[in-house]
Amino acid sequence: MTNRLDFLKDMIQDLKDRNLYTELPVLGTEQKNRVVLNGKEVIIMCTNNYLGFANHPRLRKAAKKAIDTWGFGTGAVRQIAGTMEIHIQLEEMLAEYKNTEAALVFVAGIAANRGTIQALMGEEDAIISDELNHGSIIDGVRLTKSKRMVYPHLDMTGLERVLKETKDSRRRLIVTDGVFSMDGDIAPLDRIVELAEEHDAMVMVDDAHGDGVLGKDGRGIIDHFGLEGKVDIDMGTLSKAFGCLGGYIAGRKELRDYLINTARSFIFTTAHPPSVPAATMEAIRMIQDEPHHLRQLWENTRYFKRGMADMGFDIGHSSTPITPVMAGESKTAMELSARLFEEGLFAKPIVFPLVAKDKARVRIIVTAQHTREDLDGALEIFNRVGKRMGLI
Repeated sequence: MTNRLDFLKDMIQDLKDRNLYTELPVLGTEQKNRVVLNGKEVIIMCTNNYLGFANHPRLRKAAKKAIDTWGFGTGAVRQIAGTMEIHIQLEEMLAEYKNTEAALVFVAGIAANRGTIQALMGEEDAIISDELNHGSIIDGVRLTKSKRMVYPHLDMTGLERVLKETKDSRRRLIVTDGVFSMDGDIAPLDRIVELAEEHDAMVMVDDAHGDGVLGKDGRGIIDHFGLEGKVDIDMGTLSKAFGCLGGYIAGRKELRDYLINTARSFIFTTAHPPSVPAATMEAIRMIQDEPHHLRQLWENTRYFKRGMADMGFDIGHSSTPITPVMAGESKTAMELSARLFEEGLFAKPIVFPLVAKDKARVRIIVTAQHTREDLDGALEIFNRVGKRMGLI
């Protein structure tokens, strides 16, 4: 009998030939600064656990209490019988934290981006997107019949030109990452908002890597620029700095009400287990009650970046904890990652087509959990491997 999936063997081989194939790394321990990965103990420097909350005792306690109170699962989508009081409590807390009228939680950040863009934008509209926006934004744009316009990365002259070209559209949405996940640079949100107001366009910012990292008490890029009330749609994540799971949209109450009824990725997904909103609320309390986590994140970030630059590594132009260690070709980045792992440091390579062919890199994310011993050990490993490979 012919196996109709045999074509997958050739497609997998094609991925391997293009240095795009990967197997899942498997942790044998909880998520922390040092883990056992594929049976080897390593310093892990590629998670989004910015503040070290993913395994924090306060979050564990909150999640366990919620299970005892509400049970484990929710058994339904939010619109039918899956919404519990604890979900509403989280959304009210998020709205207060983000200084907006309302918030709506989705099961994941990709669901928030896809569902929101698809629900809001129609055939007579135009979506204007930074060329390096996250794949979840791109997916959301592709789900619409809107006119799609892309401006060069962070190029405000290019954005203004596109705004003029789309002036006859019914509605226009400028959508951008806040912090760009591959390079660690920050969108000039203040200038984007100025142009949007001048040309009567909406603004949506994906603040996945800004939540818990930028702004007062980690309130994100909108707070960082002092733009409260001036950004129409604030998308964020609960699965990075907050150490939990999910995405959300914050903004006007009408936005929440509309998305509840139209965002397909909200309507057709089962609600989070109650342990998730419970732990997330505890994380939001922690970041405000215990500011040392955020301070430690930035102290560690500055220390590591300074050490890498002093050794002569090209670490791009990042202004956040995301630190790209530039390697050039994809094969070089993959070799660098493999050699680092052999020496006891785990960081994944980022290669084409995620980045340009000559811009492959190993992406480092320093967290608040990393000790000075971790950072010094990582710098020593980079020094040894970098010299052997001729990168420094």
